[in-house]
Amino acid sequence: MTVKTRFAPSPTGYLHIGGVRTALFSWAYARRHKGEFLLRIEDTDLARSTAESVNIILDGMNWVGLHYDNADNVVYQTRRFDRYKQVIAELLEKGHAYYCYCSKEELEAMRDQAEKEGTATYDRRWRPEEGKTLPEIPAGREPVVRFKMPLEGITRWQDLVKGEIAIPNEALDDLIIARADGTPTYNFCVVVDDFDMGITHVIRGDDHVNNTPKQINILKAVGATLPEYGHLPMILNEQGRKISKRSGDTIAITEFDAMGILPEAMLNYLARLGWAHGDDEFFTMAQFTEWFDLKDVSPSPSRMDLKKLYWINGEHIKATPNDKLAALLKDRLAIRGIRDTARPALEDVLALVKDRAQDLNALADECLYFYEKQTPAEADVAKHWDEEAPARMLRFAERLEGLVDWNAEAIHELFKPFCDEEGIKMGKLGMPLRLAVCGTAKTPSVDAVLALIGKEEVLRRIRS
Repeated sequence: MTVKTRFAPSPTGYLHIGGVRTALFSWAYARRHKGEFLLRIEDTDLARSTAESVNIILDGMNWVGLHYDNADNVVYQTRRFDRYKQVIAELLEKGHAYYCYCSKEELEAMRDQAEKEGTATYDRRWRPEEGKTLPEIPAGREPVVRFKMPLEGITRWQDLVKGEIAIPNEALDDLIIARADGTPTYNFCVVVDDFDMGITHVIRGDDHVNNTPKQINILKAVGATLPEYGHLPMILNEQGRKISKRSGDTIAITEFDAMGILPEAMLNYLARLGWAHGDDEFFTMAQFTEWFDLKDVSPSPSRMDLKKLYWINGEHIKATPNDKLAALLKDRLAIRGIRDTARPALEDVLALVKDRAQDLNALADECLYFYEKQTPAEADVAKHWDEEAPARMLRFAERLEGLVDWNAEAIHELFKPFCDEEGIKMGKLGMPLRLAVCGTAKTPSVDAVLALIGKEEVLRRIRS
């Protein structure tokens, strides 16, 4: 058996971290078992689904690098209405479904009664049964199609995350599978799609647990082999509330790019939301797919922690080759007015500063003073630039100008003799020197910084 998983978002908003975590676990399960990971766009909500949201989903999947195996044949539910109608007709013919002519008022009355008695909502008055006389069909009323749920017994499955789940069939309504206008409903479309796509493992959020017994019974009716189900616990925001499209406190996954988050760091972070491999916190996606098993997923909710995300991002920045980082930073530096990064080579700059930033925006800021002196903060000037500093910097510039070899070691050798002659501690040289050359008091080792900036430019900045 070839393992087949799917990610099936609805294009009614942006792709957020909850959806990406679901996609990640589905993708990893398929990759671990040498199977297929498929994408399906569940766009039957015609009122809310938009082409823009579809593009946001596709862009988000591309950004994080969760590549699906049906890229040339993504399944769109709105393109499959003929197939849904075909299966509905077959269910009606075989007696697994029936027409229901209840009015809106009748259904509301049933709902009120069910709430009082704690029973299933629909009283099955239009369900054909042996010896039962059905009501007279109301003139001019278009029916819905309902599925015949079993009236007795239990629908159970061994959930790959939550363990055994059992739902009494008496608690299940005869759900609507086609509306009065003929359009199919969510739970029905999902079943037909999973059947036709050959899905073997359905990995999704635990907000779908209540849908699973309904879908299992429809799958049985169409003669499908049941997939295995794994329901992932929800992700809570930092305030402990559920993250959702409508909550207003989450963002599209692609917006993390603007925040300076690396996609591999985002996946690493999301993998740790509800799953663990010992004490490992930092890992690659190759390692993750090798280690991933649904049995290691916690059934309890996990909570967002942005500090943790930025820490993991910083670790991935450190591990990223400098040439790749340089390519990622070009646009960010251009926005900041830096377009020429040849002198010094951006890769060399990154080798010196990349362990000082936890996101790409902060990393870009760390690179600026290598190419253009920045405006010092007033607090730094007040603290480090005293009345002796200007003349002292000019005297040190003379020492720098006399160097034959321009490198960090040679520059460093100048520091102690100069401080001794001036009768000062290193801070009285190093901090003003940083301000004079870089425009900031926060840099790596100043000798290394000067070496990279270059002799001519360093002297120009000190003397200007």
